[in-house]
Amino acid sequence: MNILAIESSARSASCAVLRDGELLCRADQATGLTHSRTLMPMVASMLENAELKPEDMDVFAVAAGPGSFTGLRIGVAAVKGLGWALEKPCAAVSTLEAMAAPLAHLDAVVICAMDARRNQIYNALFRTQGGRWVRKAPDRAIALEELAAELKGPYRTPPGFPQIVVGDGAALCRDYLISQGIACELAPRHLRLQSAVGVAMAAWPMVQAGQVCTAQALRPAYLRLSQAERERLEREQGKGGDI
Repeated sequence: MNILAIESSARSASCAVLRDGELLCRADQATGLTHSRTLMPMVASMLENAELKPEDMDVFAVAAGPGSFTGLRIGVAAVKGLGWALEKPCAAVSTLEAMAAPLAHLDAVVICAMDARRNQIYNALFRTQGGRWVRKAPDRAIALEELAAELKGPYRTPPGFPQIVVGDGAALCRDYLISQGIACELAPRHLRLQSAVGVAMAAWPMVQAGQVCTAQALRPAYLRLSQAERERLEREQGKGGDI
């Protein structure tokens, strides 16, 4: 079983192939170049170097959200195109779950933190142990103040239990939580950012459980409206208020 995974939810982009749950190959770039320019050439180069073809893949997986609206659209469009052309199933993976999967070897609580701007982070919480991860909180856009209150309340962990922060908003989140008296630490740098390896790892149990979809049905999961949509609604509400 070959899974080709794509991650383009933030500044970096990556691709990877998992074969029967084991990493076969990967490629990454964090140059800040436009994903629409770099993503598919990177996939093609990775497959060529591994002597593979798109036809050899059984499932195409993608970080479907949350994340950058443009980045998600590029990644989802790439996977839709591959899946549609080759008539192969797709897996829509939570970006946040994919961030926790590479830390599954730890006995810890993983705090996922992506910069969502507007004084919020995209966040989810996972309990990891023995190569597995269990979701403790849903994917959501949340203020750091709200997250701190949860970690002091319903999601409080015993004193001394490891809490690891991961994601492109990890440093900001860690610093704020520590200022609120919540002990936590950053994930190692090589495991901190979003990656296609995590997407492939998170997709593997989904494939085993039959949680796949057709390319036609694949959609991004934005969690909230885009800036353009928010501005449109504000204009419409403003007009309504003048009537």
